[in-house]
Amino acid sequence: MSPRFSRFALSLLAGLTATFAAPAHAIPAPAAVLPAVPTAAEAPVALLVDLGSGQVLHARRPDARFMPASVTKVMTLYLAFELIADRKLDPAQVFVMSPAVASEWRRKGSTMFLDMGEAVRVDDLLLGIANVSANDGSAVLAEGQAGSLAAWTAMMNSAALGLGMTGSHFESPNGWPDEGRTFTTANDLVTLARALITRHPDKFGYYIGRAGFDYKGIAQVNHDPMIGKVAGADGIKTGFTNEAGFSYLGTARRNGQRLVLVLAGVDNGRLRAKLARAYVEWGFSAFDRRRLFEPGAVVGEARVQDGDARALPLKAAGAVAINLPRGSESKLVATIRYEGPLRAPIRAGQEVAVLEVTAEGIAPARIPLYAAESVGTAGPIDRIINAIASVFS
Repeated sequence: MSPRFSRFALSLLAGLTATFAAPAHAIPAPAAVLPAVPTAAEAPVALLVDLGSGQVLHARRPDARFMPASVTKVMTLYLAFELIADRKLDPAQVFVMSPAVASEWRRKGSTMFLDMGEAVRVDDLLLGIANVSANDGSAVLAEGQAGSLAAWTAMMNSAALGLGMTGSHFESPNGWPDEGRTFTTANDLVTLARALITRHPDKFGYYIGRAGFDYKGIAQVNHDPMIGKVAGADGIKTGFTNEAGFSYLGTARRNGQRLVLVLAGVDNGRLRAKLARAYVEWGFSAFDRRRLFEPGAVVGEARVQDGDARALPLKAAGAVAINLPRGSESKLVATIRYEGPLRAPIRAGQEVAVLEVTAEGIAPARIPLYAAESVGTAGPIDRIINAIASVFS
């Protein structure tokens, strides 16, 4: 079926227009002009997204494929978090560095200094991968859990496709140079970051974004360019090889707003750090964040077919807000989109629709909407009432 929008969405649209548009008799002010984007000429690939609304604040070649280098390890971390959530992996488990892994990965590139035959907890492997980019830790985790690196990367690719990362492919758990067989896109990395943060907030908070990692008495620092230097920064992962250049997937949160940024193909680490900090600061400062709905508010409703109710109230996961260039008086237009009518049964909390908010001169915000209550399958009496109501509707 084609996407539909409910009648309630029409009244919602009118409400937003009345609230935020300039009066009909006034001449609308010209659209505000954004300050220059700091990555515009220096990063071949750049993307900045408001994670809550999905609104793209800036994009430069977001679907171009590039080699992610060690940013690959974010997919390894995500897969591990999924397995832990499914009780198929335990942070207290112990894996051993096999002779095969030791011969290939001992002291190779970024390392947590594992040795052949050494036993190490999954918890330490995850901390080493996330904070000191441990190539050896990634390989030990992959072989220990999946039986081989090839089996682990097959799981990585399956998880990526499950998230809709259709522009990505992984050939290793750590992103070591492989003549371009491992690749991704900025849009796919934002999708991965969203899943990492929203599906596993506790694990994200515990494992990712530390200042460093001390293992076996060897202290190493995290080279993330934003941690400790940008307010609200959580880091995520840097990447570098001669083949790929310098890349970065990072995030920062302020006043309930979380931005995610991607940079790729940058010439050197110092420039990457400068661009990352300037980019995220630009994202927080160049826009006015206009709140449309408070957390828990009913945003609209969707029609329901064969249910014990004919309409379903919808709400977002949190507050609904959109970013407008500072000083902008652009009119907002909102539409609730879903494949409808929805079919019962529907459980409370189920994602069923999208609130799309648009304004002149900006990328649209698309906020997932969830069922505010459950709708059961219609009984005989409900079917009669629905049939009569449909005649007069």
